[in-house]
Amino acid sequence: MSPQLTRRQLAAVLSSSVVLLAQAPPAPLPSNPEEEITAVKDAFRQNAEQLAKFDLPMFVEPAVRFAA
Repeated sequence: MSPQLTRRQLAAVLSSSVVLLAQAPPAPLPSNPEEEITAVKDAFRQNAEQLAKFDLPMFVEPAVRFAA
């Protein structure tokens, strides 16, 4: 008795495993609080630089309503 996979199921399994393998493991945080803060700030800066590479039109961004 062998399990039957459809092409769609096989594609979903392979694509999810590729995505998981492509993710880099997070760097360990230093024990010094000041170094930890600078490491987190650097990570935020790198993420912002990566996101800035993509140009999104205004209609794609979610609407936000601030209420005080």
